[in-house]
Amino acid sequence: MDRAQKKESVAFLKDVFSSSATVVVVRNNGLSVAEMTDLRNQMREAGASLKVAKNRLARLALEGSELESIGEFLVGPTALGYSEDPVAPAKILVKFAKDHDDLEVLGGAMGATSLDVNGVKALADLPSLDELRGKIVGLLQAPAGKLASVTQAPAGQLARVFGAYGSQG
Repeated sequence: MDRAQKKESVAFLKDVFSSSATVVVVRNNGLSVAEMTDLRNQMREAGASLKVAKNRLARLALEGSELESIGEFLVGPTALGYSEDPVAPAKILVKFAKDHDDLEVLGGAMGATSLDVNGVKALADLPSLDELRGKIVGLLQAPAGKLASVTQAPAGQLARVFGAYGSQG
């Protein structure tokens, strides 16, 4: 990797660190190419990304950013999971690490808040942005459905009374 490529890589990582809500650092202890491809696909489907970067270049990109605390995790063969959705990378990486012993969650950061392994696992237990949106839509639709059934009930009762009265006569 020549100097221009290194500068480009550092600039890319700075952009990633500034635009991501969450960054999770994992250690790859020997995942196969197929497993790594599967992990990347799962991350992509969740709206997140996985980047293997040179630790030295990642530390350079972290300098002066609010995520600087994750530099301590950048030792050995690491990868960075990141996304604008604060929960997606943690959820996918923690789940994948449970199924694959070769992947180890080291920690991460959410904004200026540094997260240890337990913090990342707690973040993974939260509902995703799409799940929260679904719950909010459900909550908003419930009162409308109840209102419709309440307003239709008297009309239905009135129709039954008129029907009964008409069948008597």
